Amino acid sequence: MCNGWRKPIKPMRSALALSLRATALWLASACLSACMATEINQATEAELDSVKGLGPASTARILQARAQGLFKDWADLMRRVKGIKPAQAAKLSEAGLRVNGKNLAGEDTP
Repeated sequence: MCNGWRKPIKPMRSALALSLRATALWLASACLSACMATEINQATEAELDSVKGLGPASTARILQARAQGLFKDWADLMRRVKGIKPAQAAKLSEAGLRVNGKNLAGEDTP
């Protein structure tokens, strides 16, 4: 704690360590969610909402279209869901959205 002329440093170190741990945990969770793929044909509303680029309105349109039948591929998704065009599909694919396990380029991903 306080040692002669020195200012207390232990509480400051503890606060800094706690802040660094919290930041590391946040970065790890952000990376994990960005690295994990979200399968559009199986995802819940909450899982779809967590994909960067999808909001409540887009998610609702996806779920409504999916209720009519599963998406066959990205072209089927873009054809059936208003607002998802090639540029938006590329962003969603980059954010981890998958259609039948494939990204927009047609590559299988884990």
